[in-house]
Amino acid sequence: MDLSQELTYLKGVGPSRADILAKELQITCQEDLLYYFPYKYIDRSRIFKIAELTSGMPYVQVCGRIVSFQQVGEGRAKRLTAKLSDDTGSLELVWFKGIKYIQDRYKITETYLVFGKPAQYGNQLSIAHPDLDVANERNLKVLTGGLQAYYNTTEKMKSSYLNSRALQKIMVSLFQSINVPLPETLPDWLIGRLHLMPLNDSLRQVHFPTDAVALRDARYRLKLEELLFLQLQILQFAQQRSRKLRGYPFRVIGDNFNNFYHKCLPFTLTGAQKRVLKEIRANVAGEVQMNRLIQGDVGSGKTLVALMSMLMAVDNGYQACLMAPTEILANQHYDNIRRLLGDLPVEVALLTGSTKKKDRTPLHERLRSGQLNILIGTHALIEDEVQFHNLGLVVIDEQHRFGVVQRSRLWTKSTRAPHVLVMTATPIPRTLAMTLYGDLDVSVIDELPPGRKPIQTIHRFDNQLSDLYRFMHQSLQEGRQIYIVYPLIEESERSDYKNLLDGYEHIRSVFSEVEVGMVHGKMKAAEKDGQMQRFVRGETRILVATTVIEVGVDVPNASIIVIQNAERFGLSQLHQLRGRVGRGADQSYCVLLTSYKLSEDGRKRIDIMTSTNDGFEISEADLKMRGPGDIEGVQQSGMPFDLKIADLARDGQLIEYARRLAQEILQADPELEAPANALLKSGLKKRYGKKINWGVIS
Repeated sequence: MDLSQELTYLKGVGPSRADILAKELQITCQEDLLYYFPYKYIDRSRIFKIAELTSGMPYVQVCGRIVSFQQVGEGRAKRLTAKLSDDTGSLELVWFKGIKYIQDRYKITETYLVFGKPAQYGNQLSIAHPDLDVANERNLKVLTGGLQAYYNTTEKMKSSYLNSRALQKIMVSLFQSINVPLPETLPDWLIGRLHLMPLNDSLRQVHFPTDAVALRDARYRLKLEELLFLQLQILQFAQQRSRKLRGYPFRVIGDNFNNFYHKCLPFTLTGAQKRVLKEIRANVAGEVQMNRLIQGDVGSGKTLVALMSMLMAVDNGYQACLMAPTEILANQHYDNIRRLLGDLPVEVALLTGSTKKKDRTPLHERLRSGQLNILIGTHALIEDEVQFHNLGLVVIDEQHRFGVVQRSRLWTKSTRAPHVLVMTATPIPRTLAMTLYGDLDVSVIDELPPGRKPIQTIHRFDNQLSDLYRFMHQSLQEGRQIYIVYPLIEESERSDYKNLLDGYEHIRSVFSEVEVGMVHGKMKAAEKDGQMQRFVRGETRILVATTVIEVGVDVPNASIIVIQNAERFGLSQLHQLRGRVGRGADQSYCVLLTSYKLSEDGRKRIDIMTSTNDGFEISEADLKMRGPGDIEGVQQSGMPFDLKIADLARDGQLIEYARRLAQEILQADPELEAPANALLKSGLKKRYGKKINWGVIS
């Protein structure tokens, strides 16, 4: 069976629809169509009487006769209504577009099966844009047979009458054209052992389920297959890389590390920090290149762990570098690391876009000669003239802020691949990390250093400002600093920008006793950095900002962050913003300001934020609410794979099961050379042969 055939000649498609499917859904052949799965199913086995319907019911099906049509309104307000009657009452059907098509197609006095969602407008119960089918014997049999699949479509598709119903009819044509069983994609031994539904049956059931049990079994088979191939790809890549890439062995724990540990530590390491350092030590002691991700909430002490890892490199005669996404963050790392090292004989330098040319030349010479031990900087580290003597360890902070090419160019600074340590303060749910960062070893720092008080998160409505302002005045009198954050969202950027400027002027008038600064993304980099530095130095006491302050700014004296229109931010973003405070010993507060009109999702987000400070708990909730593509951090890095039926947010247990299964298979047959695994090997090549470069993660 050749499923690579174009769709043009499939019944119900033709050149025009084939072009739309290719452009809108990237469906270009029969196989693409076969694997375009429904997003939901609705039970159409029951036909309701019109008298039984009430507003707010889910999708329902009625059978009745169209009594009349009427056009109402003019221009954009024009709509078409139809009166539908059965022996218990009448119902209004409404269309706001496609009016001529509807009038030409549907006839008065004809009896139709009508499917849609009832709603009340005034005294009239109506269904907008219903599905209509002539109530003949065939349709009554097909459309009332049980579960009906619904497919995602785009606005452009709908405007060309290529809606879910049309797609379903095309699917009928596709399956009618498939006259032989589809070849299996999983080996017989695996299907038998796991009691899986055959592929041919699974694909038919997922598009045209006979009942709920068959649908469940079909979806399970297809999800498990998809996740198994994904995990096989990730694990096989990681195995191959560990065999090929030799790292520099850091065999000794020397004077710099020991002196730092015994004399310079600002506080006793937490149990989590000690655990992660042991994991790193085990990685770098051998000759296999380390590729490790450290996840830890804001303020959990990731930088300290990174510094101690860099001292391991220095004690073994190697250089280390730390790359940060912004100059402010690079400067901050440089200042902190210099302060932490004290009098230790470790040469540290800073290289950013602002480093003057007269300072660069001697820096480059010291780097090439090996005199410079640790280099901290921004994208400037990957410039061609930056050449290391022997780079042994690369630390990348907030790695999702860098492009693939930018990160990989650091590898070219060394004869062997250096050890790589990636840090992120964006907690990533375990199942997502297992997939997105599947070829990295993952460490988690899940304890705060001693002396840090948990941030108190408070929800206030935007008409309760007087008490809040009183509290802010009091904190300012005690010498504290305050962030006030406004949303700046692309779709409504102009009005958001005006709100920001208006808010800035309002705050200046209310808090006239202190200097108020402002930063936003439209500013030139130098102006923005200047404003940030003034706040860091304490010259401005209130900083009105957009989310440009989300990552990295460390101002221990800032103890309050007020987030305006908090309902418009995602959970991960709110958590990141909250992390701007709580960096000193004083009690800190995060105030979430919202309007009274909160959506259900908005209220859930606010409730979660006020009930926990645990970033991993928040990221799990965010994953469930928004899906993986919207999670902060995942969004920037991009999903390097495309899941057609499995769901990273909801299929956590299945992901873990697929990973264990993949590990077991590869342990017994690393290259999938055994004849029994031939289908796995060919399936892996077909799915991922050209698509994924997992090197993007390192």
